[in-house]
Amino acid sequence: MEKTEQIGKITLDLSRYPGEDYYCDGAVEDELLDIVKNLSPVEYTKAIEERKSWPVLYHLSPLRENIVDWIPMNKTDKVLEVGSGCGAITGAFARKAGSVTCVDLSKKRSMINAYRHSECDNVTIHVGNFKDIEPHLPNDFDFICLIGVFEYGQSYIGGDTPYEDFLRILMPHLKKGGRIIIAIENKYGLKYFAGCKEDHLGTYFSGIENYEAGGGVRTFSRRGLERIFRNCGVTESHFYYPYPDYKFMTTVYSDVYQPGKGELSNNMRNFDRDRMLLFDEKNAYDGIVADGLFPIFANSYLAVIGEDFDVKYVKYSNDRAPEYTIRTEIGKNADGKPWVRKYPLGKAAEEHVRGMAVAYENLAEKYKGGSLAINVCNLVEQEDTLYAEFEYVEGRPLSELMDECLEKNDLDGFHRYFKQYVERISYHSEFPVADFDLIFANILVEKGGEEPVWTLIDYEWTFGKPIDTKELAFRAIYCYLLEDEKRNKLNLDLILEELGITETDAEYYREQERDFQRFVTGNRMAMAQMRDLIGYRMMVPQKWIDKYQDSEKVNWVQVYEDSGSGCSEENSYFVKEAYQGESLIEAELSVDGNVKMLRIDPAFTSCMVKIEEMTFNGERVPLEKKGILLTNGRVAKPHEKDNTCYKPSVVFPTDDPNINIDITRLERKAENTLYVRMEIVRIPQKMAQDMADAVKKLI
Repeated sequence: MEKTEQIGKITLDLSRYPGEDYYCDGAVEDELLDIVKNLSPVEYTKAIEERKSWPVLYHLSPLRENIVDWIPMNKTDKVLEVGSGCGAITGAFARKAGSVTCVDLSKKRSMINAYRHSECDNVTIHVGNFKDIEPHLPNDFDFICLIGVFEYGQSYIGGDTPYEDFLRILMPHLKKGGRIIIAIENKYGLKYFAGCKEDHLGTYFSGIENYEAGGGVRTFSRRGLERIFRNCGVTESHFYYPYPDYKFMTTVYSDVYQPGKGELSNNMRNFDRDRMLLFDEKNAYDGIVADGLFPIFANSYLAVIGEDFDVKYVKYSNDRAPEYTIRTEIGKNADGKPWVRKYPLGKAAEEHVRGMAVAYENLAEKYKGGSLAINVCNLVEQEDTLYAEFEYVEGRPLSELMDECLEKNDLDGFHRYFKQYVERISYHSEFPVADFDLIFANILVEKGGEEPVWTLIDYEWTFGKPIDTKELAFRAIYCYLLEDEKRNKLNLDLILEELGITETDAEYYREQERDFQRFVTGNRMAMAQMRDLIGYRMMVPQKWIDKYQDSEKVNWVQVYEDSGSGCSEENSYFVKEAYQGESLIEAELSVDGNVKMLRIDPAFTSCMVKIEEMTFNGERVPLEKKGILLTNGRVAKPHEKDNTCYKPSVVFPTDDPNINIDITRLERKAENTLYVRMEIVRIPQKMAQDMADAVKKLI
């Protein structure tokens, strides 16, 4: 067998490969190899969306690189990546460092890595068992990285103290001043208490119960990791907190910069298997953050053994069109002065970052003499570096101050803030420049002096034209309400009346918002949509309680209202009188104009449903049109050829059947009525599955 193999510019060192892969995920690896052989990296996103597969998403998503992309490296640095797998992280190292040495047990996975990075001339992949390869590695690495690897120490190393031994083996390969980077789940991460299964074993509460049931994988609390580090003689270590977790990180916090109230709202991010929803993680995190307990309950850790980084906070905005993808960082200079920087994530986004400096100049001119300060922006452009640097502004987000008013039921106080907001942003409204993203969270209010200073800190969506103050204010209140259901106590109609916004205006502004989101994302699919496409369930035990402990609720229908943030129990309600006997459902539902998707759960068990009639504001809902009716069941095409008689039947081989109606495709008003009449028959799940399979074959 050849001892090396060349794939493009990548070298595979096979000198210690045992001749077969002892770890394999089966056919999906062949699928991944086919993708990377035949598609360019820019086409991976489309492939991910088309295949709707967790392994394809996990191994090929560019968001996987976020966990290391922010780490400061330069072209003289040498990186050792242990457990490089299919190369989800390797490309980021190759771009940033001088050389990258990968070690992985699987030849198939290493080939996937090599093909996807075949243009990188600074990567060598060693294939084989780490224990066989390690003695031949040099001792001058600047970074040794274990991303999702340290938890497998028992498998890699074995023995009574595998995790300590793993580190002891690695540490001599660091040069003086080098760092070991470990990304790993927190065994006490909040998501596991809330109902996510343990990532590796696929069982509930395994880490929380201290792995009493066994298994070859171990994750740790922060103190558990620190204890391992101390046992290995580590004298300096630092912790960062990737959120929602390290796999698809969007934000990383530190001990210096921790999350604020309301920031941790993106929690439905497990893509690999079903989960329960035992409580609202956002609300729980708000209390955890307020009590200073976030480091204990963060879902993941990024531990740095060695010197700390200047960067203390990172936020990625790379679920957008390529020309708008950026990374925001907060850090400190050598003198301790904080800074805020925004970097382009690729050549395509450089013009967007340059535009921020132009936006500052234009907005500063517009609001000169007014009562809204604009955060100072300076463009830094050197040979290999481009970023927009902003002053670090102290203060509290206007949204947080408004929330405090609502929590105290001080609606007058809320409206005073809102009135000030409108007055401040309307200054020189005719000026040919406007920030479309003038939402409350982007304004910091600094208490001090006779008059609090209001500063606009983020204005990347500034356009060279005037925008009506009413539209800016509508968007601000619209986004504010969508972010948190607790804010629904506000009377939106009263606010719209104060602004002089008619129902027609409001619908126009909503359409403008939808257009803006399509503009920003380039019609790329959001991660929440990917979760729905992959199809794993989110199970709510409260439903089981309602089903088995309260017989009256067996015949209740549950309705979810999705206003753009996905379905949640908080935005759902039961229709107690919907059942007309055991086999007929009839209901008239009020639908707010902000609702985008209406989900109807007709039962809590496998069943077959025939939609006899459905109208929206008195008009028949055209269920035959593609995209209006979405279900997690199998739709049988009715015999009727006339669309006006279209009455589809749906087989649900699941205990959580749901019927979704895309309200955005119907003619909406501020207030709407949906009428539905359905026949329902409960059937055993195995029988329902057979029927669903038969329907699939027929159509």
